[in-house]
Amino acid sequence: MGQIKSLDELKALRDKIKDNIDIREAGEQDTNIRVLVGMATCGIAAGARETLNALFEEAKKQGVNNLTIIHSGCMGACHSEPTVEVRVPGEEPILYGNVTPDKAKEIIDKHIKNGELVQNLIIGKPFETV
Repeated sequence: MGQIKSLDELKALRDKIKDNIDIREAGEQDTNIRVLVGMATCGIAAGARETLNALFEEAKKQGVNNLTIIHSGCMGACHSEPTVEVRVPGEEPILYGNVTPDKAKEIIDKHIKNGELVQNLIIGKPFETV
């Protein structure tokens, strides 16, 4: 996002961020699908911020409300950034790599809404967390 040049632009940014926070807070139930975006330095440099924003926008556009989208630290797959991990309750987590904003929209549409894995983006299973 470029430099903010007016109060109206600042208010619009505030409203957009508030909408994204609402998606996060509404999604804190155990039954929700969790989507983590790797936002360590390597992820940010590869475009993870744009990927995160695309996930928020597409989820809102498609009316997906059983979703928690959060950023995380390093996922251990720096060679495939931006990375996105999808955790559907009761299923193994899936780690997607090289997720551009367009590919993020595809993940929302196919995996999140329809339960179809986006095979060409899967780079493996994420590391176990402690």
